[in-house]
Amino acid sequence: MSLPLPCRRRLIMRRLLRLVSGAAVLGVAALGAVVAWPVGSSVGPIPQDGNVDRGAYLARASGCIACHSNFEAGGAPLAGGAPLETPFGIFYPPNLTTDPKHGLGSWTREQFAKAVRQGIGPDGEPYFPSFPYTFYADFSDQDIADLWAAFQTVPPVTEPAPEHEVGFPFDQRWGLKLWRAAFFYDPDTEPVAGRSDAWNRGRELVRGAAHCGACHTPRNLAGGRDIGASFAGNSYLPGGSKAPAIRARDLTENGWTVSALAYALQTGVTPSGDAFGGSMAEVVREGTRFLTAEDRQAMALYLLDQDAPEGATAWAN
Repeated sequence: MSLPLPCRRRLIMRRLLRLVSGAAVLGVAALGAVVAWPVGSSVGPIPQDGNVDRGAYLARASGCIACHSNFEAGGAPLAGGAPLETPFGIFYPPNLTTDPKHGLGSWTREQFAKAVRQGIGPDGEPYFPSFPYTFYADFSDQDIADLWAAFQTVPPVTEPAPEHEVGFPFDQRWGLKLWRAAFFYDPDTEPVAGRSDAWNRGRELVRGAAHCGACHTPRNLAGGRDIGASFAGNSYLPGGSKAPAIRARDLTENGWTVSALAYALQTGVTPSGDAFGGSMAEVVREGTRFLTAEDRQAMALYLLDQDAPEGATAWAN
């Protein structure tokens, strides 16, 4: 004998409520697991002495001064950079001076290492990918010691950088853990057998410290880089600018030679006599013009004779 229609409806509703409640409990549990999910790995002691001059050079090559200084607004070196306007919000590069409250003054060398190589702050929270930490993942302990020594010479600035202007849901730091799981990629900067020392040095700089792929590689809607299309250009840079393709064939077709490219990295002047604009002008002004002639030559040599992109179609930070 079947139940009356009203009874059947109440029974169905009770079962639906149980299913919805169960799904909600599972959802909350999953969210809690993500929030509590630790990211990164522990960093051992870095006991070696740092070389201030080498650290300052690496900071120039890595874009630290260019990004974390706002000279156009009259800011002090490394006191916090100009705003980066992106589809996800506006990001403000932080104060990297020795001020203990607003800068690095209260950090340890190991906390600094974890921030640079893994993109994780002293509080254990991941940084937004506007900081290109993945390109620094292969920095050695000596690199870190040198950078740290150089940063210890920066006079303190007692003003904080502005807070990021990022709306929901991009302001949820726990979501960055999922983003990292999907897009974290450590570029291969190891020497390639059979290649010259200069070519391998250029590869190390271009793929690593100089992080050319951060701007010159296309990204998906979530901000992950298409590493299968490395250096193929990016039409959606912060502030609405574009970065051209810098694959070897693109550079050759546009009249670039090793000497011309090395000269442009020093002066910002192109083979046609034009000058770099936008963010590339800043890269030259605050970064590559301070490199040695040998390093600029090495970067140009690699860019005009690149090895194949890593991965057929893969997305990365």
